[in-house]
Amino acid sequence: MTATTTDRAGAGGPQAHEEPDLLRDQFKQLLRYRLLLVLGVVVGLLGGAWIGLAGGRSYVATSEVTVRPATVDPFAPGSTTPDKQVSIGSERQTAVSNAVASRAAKDLGTPDDTERLQEGLQVTNPPNTLVLRFAYTASSPETAAKRANAFTQAYLDNRRKQTQSLIDNMVEGYEKQLKPLEKQRDELAEQIAGLSDGRNLDTTLSVQSGVIGRISELNSSITKLKALDTTPGFVVRTATPPASSSGPGLPMILGLGAAVGIGLGLLAAWVRLVFDPTARSESDVVRALRAPVLGSLPRPGRRGRAASLLAEGRLAEEYRSVAFRLAYDQRFADRRRLMVVAPRGGIDMAAAVSVNLAASFVEMGREVLLVEADLRTPSLAARLRAADGIRPGWAARTAPRGDGGWPTGEELPIDAGESGAFDLIPGSRVRNVARALTSAPASRLIATADDPEAVVVVLAPAVLSYADAIALADRVDGVLVVCDPREVRRDDLDRIRELVSGAGGTVLGAVLHAEGSGPRRATAPKGAGSGARRRTAPEPAPVPADEADEADEADEADEATAAADADGPGTLALRAVDPADLPARR
Repeated sequence: MTATTTDRAGAGGPQAHEEPDLLRDQFKQLLRYRLLLVLGVVVGLLGGAWIGLAGGRSYVATSEVTVRPATVDPFAPGSTTPDKQVSIGSERQTAVSNAVASRAAKDLGTPDDTERLQEGLQVTNPPNTLVLRFAYTASSPETAAKRANAFTQAYLDNRRKQTQSLIDNMVEGYEKQLKPLEKQRDELAEQIAGLSDGRNLDTTLSVQSGVIGRISELNSSITKLKALDTTPGFVVRTATPPASSSGPGLPMILGLGAAVGIGLGLLAAWVRLVFDPTARSESDVVRALRAPVLGSLPRPGRRGRAASLLAEGRLAEEYRSVAFRLAYDQRFADRRRLMVVAPRGGIDMAAAVSVNLAASFVEMGREVLLVEADLRTPSLAARLRAADGIRPGWAARTAPRGDGGWPTGEELPIDAGESGAFDLIPGSRVRNVARALTSAPASRLIATADDPEAVVVVLAPAVLSYADAIALADRVDGVLVVCDPREVRRDDLDRIRELVSGAGGTVLGAVLHAEGSGPRRATAPKGAGSGARRRTAPEPAPVPADEADEADEADEADEATAAADADGPGTLALRAVDPADLPARR
C-alpha cells in the first residue's frame, strides 16, 4: 500500500480500491491456500487417470452407404428424383432397428447377442445427402471394423428384402385381378363367334375391347414391377480397422483433469477465504482498525529471528520509515506519547518494535524514554545492553518509586549502537498491577513527554489478554498495534479499536510482521557482546511477612484473570479482587 493511500485511509476511513486492485488482492489471498490448490490438482489428476485407465481404449470403425430407391430407368428424363421416394430419417431408424441387428448377429455367428451388438452402433446422416454412416465402437480395431461392415451389409440385405417383398405382393395382386379378366375375355370371344352381324355383335365387341385394354394395363404393370432394379444402395466406404483409439488420449485426459483440479482447488480456496476470520491482508487490517498500516516488516531469513532486539540492515530501515511516518503524524506530534501493543499472546514482536522505534527517534534527535509497562513478565532489562559511561538523562524528570512498587525509580541507559542511547524504565513484578499502572507516579512518568523534543514509548502487554493497555490508553493517547495478519482475527482488531477509542486513546496505525506471536523469551540472548554490562530489572521492595501471603494471593488472582482472558475476548476492565474470595493457600 502506498503512502498516499495509507494516509487517506487513516484520515478518512478505508480507501476503496479500484476493481483491478481488489481482484488482484483476492487472487493473492487465494494463493495463500497452496495446500488446497495442490490437493485439487492431485484429485483432478487421479480422476483423469482413473477415467483414462479404467475406461479402457475404444476403437471406432466407420462405413458409409448410399441409399437409392427402386426404379426401372434411373437415367430416363423426367423420372422422379430419389430424394422424393426415400425418407432418409426413416431409413436411419431402420438401420438401428432390431431387424437389422438380428440379421447382423446371425452373420457374425452370435444370434443371441442382438442387444449387446446394438450398444456400440451409431448411425448418422450427413446433411443434404442420401448417405448413412455406420460407426461402431469396440475394444479392438478388428472387431469394430468387422461389426461395422456386418451392420452395413445387414441393412442393405434387409432393405433389398423389403423391396422385393413389396414387388412380389404387388405382382400377386395384379395377377389376381388379371385371371377373371382373362376368363371374361375368353367368354366374350365365344359369344362373338356365335353372333351374326347386327347390333348385338357391336355391343359385344365393344365390351371385349374394354376387357382386353384392362388386361393390357395389368400386364404392363406386372412387367414394370418385375423389371424394377431392387438394388437398395451402394457401399461407398468399407470399414477398416482404425490405426489409433478414439477419444482423447491419456495425456489429454490428465491435462483436462489437472485443469478441472485447479478449478476445484480455486473454488475450495475461495470458500476457505470467505470463512477465514483472520485479517489476511493490509487492506483488512486498515478496514478493521480504521488506521493506516505504517510498515510491513520483512520476513525473517532461514535463521529465524535475530538474537538481539535491535535490528540491522533492511529491517532497521523499515523501523526508521515507521518512525518518520509517526513523526509527521500530527496526532502523534502534538503529544509524542506512543504505546506499542500486540492483540493477544506473546509480545516479543511488540518489544522489538518498541525498542527499534526508540532507537529511530534517538537518530532523529529526540530524547527518548522507553517505559516497560509489562509488570507481569518483564524482560527488557535483561535483553538489552546497558550503555557504559552514560548517565540517565531523565533522572531529574522521572517519577519516584510508586506506592504499588512501580515505577521503581531506577533508570537504565540503553546502548542503541550507531543510533545513540535512550533511557529505559524497566518493568518489575508488583503485587497489584492495576494500582501500579494507574498510580500518580506512573502518570507523571508518562507525562514527561510534554517536554520539548521528548518522546515516551510505552511497551504494554497484549490488549486482549490483559486490561493493562486499556488502563494506559487515556494517558498515552497514541497506540501502535503490532500484529501478524495471518494470525490475528478481524473481530479482534475491531475490538481493539473499540476498546482504545472507548478508553480515550487513538489507534495511530499498525505494523505488520510474519513471524507469529510465539512464546515469550525472558532471558538474555547469547552472544550479545562480551563487554556489555548486563542489568536486570530491580526486584520490588521487600514486604512484611503478614503482607507476603496477600501479595501471593493477588498474583494468583492476576494469573487467573489473565488465563481467563487469554481463552477468548472477555470484558477487559480493571477490577479489584478481595483476597478473602480466593481459595486458601496450602
